[in-house]
Amino acid sequence: MRRIVQSKKLQHVRYDVRGPILVEAQRLEAEGHKILKLNIGNTAPFGFEAPEAIVADMIHNLPDAQGYSDSRGIYSARTAVAQYYQSRGLTETVVDDIYIGNGVSELISMVLQAFVDDGNEILVPAPDYPLWTGAVSLSGGTPVHYRCDEANGWNPDLEDIESKITENTHALVVINPNNPTGAVYSEETVRGLVDIARRHNLVLMADEIYEKILYADGEGADAVTPVHHHVATFAADDVLCLTFSGLSKAYRVCGYRAGWVMVSGPKHVAEDFLEGLTLLANMRMCANVPAQHAIQTALGGYQSINELIVPGGRFYEQIKLANRLLNEIPGVSCVEPRGALYCFPRLDPEVYRIEDDQQFVIDLLRAKKILVTHGTGFNWFEPDHFRLVTLPDTEVLTEAIGRIAEFLETVRR
Repeated sequence: MRRIVQSKKLQHVRYDVRGPILVEAQRLEAEGHKILKLNIGNTAPFGFEAPEAIVADMIHNLPDAQGYSDSRGIYSARTAVAQYYQSRGLTETVVDDIYIGNGVSELISMVLQAFVDDGNEILVPAPDYPLWTGAVSLSGGTPVHYRCDEANGWNPDLEDIESKITENTHALVVINPNNPTGAVYSEETVRGLVDIARRHNLVLMADEIYEKILYADGEGADAVTPVHHHVATFAADDVLCLTFSGLSKAYRVCGYRAGWVMVSGPKHVAEDFLEGLTLLANMRMCANVPAQHAIQTALGGYQSINELIVPGGRFYEQIKLANRLLNEIPGVSCVEPRGALYCFPRLDPEVYRIEDDQQFVIDLLRAKKILVTHGTGFNWFEPDHFRLVTLPDTEVLTEAIGRIAEFLETVRR
């Protein structure tokens, strides 16, 4: 019989957050081992629940959410998103600039399918959230990775971006706050990214799903909370910008799949592209309708995320603890995350001579039953990093990082 094989379009696609390492974890679970999964930023398994008002609003609207909605999203949700950006200085945002999707992930794929032709190059950060690289490849494009500078708080290296622009470059992807590094880009950096896009006629694609999850630097009265700068704020009316965000992380509703993309800038020059995006929205009928009813309540109501990201809040205390414990391990250094839900520590190559970081993570999993993700899984260039999710409570995190430290001691020996 003819062998049934995967499409050649998948040849350069990887998503190691849920890849072979997870398969090994599932095998160990089937044998009866308890695995602590620190590979995915899924809030629910760690005791974070959706705000009651959001759940109540979804339940209230269920009788009216049985049919398809407008393919771009229900009017109340799109209005709420438009008003959200208006309140942040993007006063020209209107309802028709908003597309609702089944999370940011679906919208990234839809936008790239509508935008990318075979051979187009898209600039993607390294490290990146690997969906971006995979979706560019699946769309027929070529992801070109620009370096983020660990020595500069993981801000993008603007000179490296400039050096990688060719006549085939069509867009610049910005992930801020960054997954996996936790970096929150400075205003100078964001302005620099927009300036590059402006001078080279690039479309900006800004993944800002963690925009509400920001942590103060310092202690007490001296603590300073970083400011998240929307890329679209500086793109003005001469750089087309697509801003992606949603409810998954800040509102602890990963499973609801409620996200959006906002279009700003010179839309008159992008009418053909937007027609294509609308076509793709129509083809998938619509986004999950019940979850769309949560958007207006979430954006317009009490912002419970604020309790989690200040001193004493779980997100804050857990990420600060994880960063401190990781830096106490000999040969391990971690730039303090200023946003998001992850640490991205570096293993000193002089101390840990790791040539295959995926195998390192598998060995850690087998030895200590801790599941993390290797750095090259985020398209980092060297096998010297891994990403750890900081969602478990402080007691569990302390135990987990202790096990990692024990394993690393055996590697050093």
